[in-house]
Amino acid sequence: MVDSRRVALPPSRPLLLFDGECGFCRVWIARWKAMTGDRVDYAPSQEAGARFPEIPAEAFRRSVQLVLPDGEVRSGAHAVATTLDLAGRGFPLRAYERVPGAAPAAEAGYAFVAAHRTAASRVTRLLWGSDVTRPEYAVASALFLRLLGLVFLAAFLSLFVQVEGLIGSRGILPIGELLPLVAAQTGLERFWLLPTLCWAASGDAALQLFCGAGALFSVLLAAGLFPAASLAAATVLYLSLSVAGQTFFAFQWDFLLIETAFLAIFLAPLSARLRFPAAGPSRAALFLLRWLLFRLCFSSGAVKLASGDPTWRDLTALSHYYETQPLPPWTAWYAHQLPLAVQKASTLLVFFFELVVPFLIFAPRRLRHAAFGLLVLFQAAISSTGNYTFFNILTALLCLLLLDDRFLDRLFRARTPRPAAPAARSARWPRPAVAAVALLVLPIGGWQVASLFRASIPVPFPIPALAQAVAPFRIVNGYGLFAILTIRRPEILVEGSDDGRTWKAYEFRWKPGDVRRRPLFVAPHQPRLDWQMWFAALGSFEADPWFSRLLVRLLEGSPEVLALLARNPFPDRPPRFVRARLWDYRFTDPAARRETGAWWRREEIGAYGPVLGRP
Repeated sequence: MVDSRRVALPPSRPLLLFDGECGFCRVWIARWKAMTGDRVDYAPSQEAGARFPEIPAEAFRRSVQLVLPDGEVRSGAHAVATTLDLAGRGFPLRAYERVPGAAPAAEAGYAFVAAHRTAASRVTRLLWGSDVTRPEYAVASALFLRLLGLVFLAAFLSLFVQVEGLIGSRGILPIGELLPLVAAQTGLERFWLLPTLCWAASGDAALQLFCGAGALFSVLLAAGLFPAASLAAATVLYLSLSVAGQTFFAFQWDFLLIETAFLAIFLAPLSARLRFPAAGPSRAALFLLRWLLFRLCFSSGAVKLASGDPTWRDLTALSHYYETQPLPPWTAWYAHQLPLAVQKASTLLVFFFELVVPFLIFAPRRLRHAAFGLLVLFQAAISSTGNYTFFNILTALLCLLLLDDRFLDRLFRARTPRPAAPAARSARWPRPAVAAVALLVLPIGGWQVASLFRASIPVPFPIPALAQAVAPFRIVNGYGLFAILTIRRPEILVEGSDDGRTWKAYEFRWKPGDVRRRPLFVAPHQPRLDWQMWFAALGSFEADPWFSRLLVRLLEGSPEVLALLARNPFPDRPPRFVRARLWDYRFTDPAARRETGAWWRREEIGAYGPVLGRP
C-alpha cells in the first residue's frame, strides 16, 4: 500500500504528527522519541498540522502522519513502519513493502487499534505501565554480574575441600591417571575432547591452585573489578575442573554455571570496573541470557511430559519426590506428610511454573516482572525442601535480568545509582562478536528444545553436528531434571571388617544413613560423593566403576577419600574387607517418629556388590 499525498513545504527532517489530545498516542510517541533520537521530529497535529494544508483534518484524527523531507506523506501503519526503520529497525518496513498481504493486514490492525484507543490505552497500562519508553538494564546487569561472582565463589570453595578426594592422586578417580590414557589413543584432538588446564598440570597442588585461582577471580568479579576478564578466567578454570572431575562433575548445575558465565562474558563491560556505557549492556547478550532461562525452565517441564512417567501424568509425582530426592533436608519430611490432594495440586503448579510462566520472559514489561516473581518463588520453594547446591540460586539470579532499572528504582524507593560511564563507548563488546555467539547459541538451543518432544522436525544438518562439536565446552546444553521420578529409595551402606564376621559402617556426611540422624541442609555446598552414591544405588555395581575404586581407597586408608566421610570406623588402620549392602529407605510417619525419634525406616535388600579384601 503506497501513500500518494505530498506537501509543498516539507520539513528538513522527518516529522511525525500525532493527535496531541490522545493519551494512548502520547505514551507511545514517548517511546518512539527515545528510539529515534534526533533522526525524527515529533509534534502534535493540533500545533503543527496547519503547516501542511495538503493533509485534511480528518486524516490527523484518523492516524499519525509522517512527513518526509522529500515531501512524501505516509500515514497509519506505513508511517509507523517507516519510523521504526529510521530507528534502525528495518524489518517491519521491509515486510510492509515486500510481503504480499502484509500492508493491508497492518493497516487493518492499525485502524482497529485507532478506533479503540481507550481500550488500547488500558491494555497498555496493564501490560507496560504508565511509561512505555524503552527500559534500561544497567543496574540489573551489574547486580547480576556481582552476584554471579558470589555463585562462582561458592562453587570453587565447595570444590576446594573435596577435589583431592575425588580426582586427586589418591582420590577415587585420579585425573592424573586418565589423561595419559587419553593421550595414548588420540592426537591433538584430545585438547578439544577434554578442554582442561589439567593437561598442563594435574597433581594435587595444581587442582588446589585451580580452585584457589577460581575463588580469587570470583572475588574480583563480585567486587566489580575487570568483570569480563575475571569472568572469562573463572569460566575457564571451572570448565577445566568440571572436565577433569569426570562423573563427579556431570551435573546440570555445573553445565548451567558454565553456559551462564560464557554468555555473561558478553554482557560484562570491557573495562577495569563494572560500569556500563551510556547505552547500557548489550541487548543481544541480555536476550541470550533470557533465552537460556527460558530453555532451562521450559525444558524442565517438557521432559516430564515427554518421558511418559505415570507419576507425572497422574499428578502423584510429589507424593514420592520428597523422600526419593538425592539429599532431602528435614523440611522434606514434613512436606512428605501433606495430603495426596495437596501433592497433586502442587504437581499441577509445577507444570504451571515450568510450562506456562517461561513464556512471560518475552512478554511486555509488567508480565516480565510477574515472571520474575513467580519463577523466584518457585526456586525458593524447591530450595526450601531440597539440596541442589547453587542451582536454584543461579536460576533465580538469571531471573534478575527480567527487571529493568525503572522498576528497581521504585522497588527501593530511591534513585538507584546507574553504573554508567557516558564516555566509555568502547566498554561494550563489538556487535559482530555478540552476533557470532548468537548464531551459535540460538539454533542449537532451539534444536535441543524441539528434540524434547521427540518429533521428526527437519533441521539443517550442521545444527546437530555443531551441537556435538561444541559439547565438550559445555556452552550450550540441554536441561531437564526428574524426567523419570523414582518411587523407591535404595541406599548403599558401606561397611568394613577385620575378620569378615563383624562389620562396622562408614558414615557419610549428608546422605541418609543412621535413621535417627536429622536430614540437614547443605546447599550451596555440594558433597559430590554423597550425590553420586544416590545415582549408584539406582544402578548396579558393574555399571559404576568408580564405586569399586571407592572401596579400594577405603582398603588403602586414603586420607583424602576418608576426609569426604563423616566417620571412619577404622581410625588406626584400614580394614581387611569392605562390602556394600543395599537398603530400602522410607520416611517415617508422624506416629512412628514420635515413638522412636527416627526420621527414616529401612529394610535390608541384600548385597550391592562383592566383598573386597586385601592381603
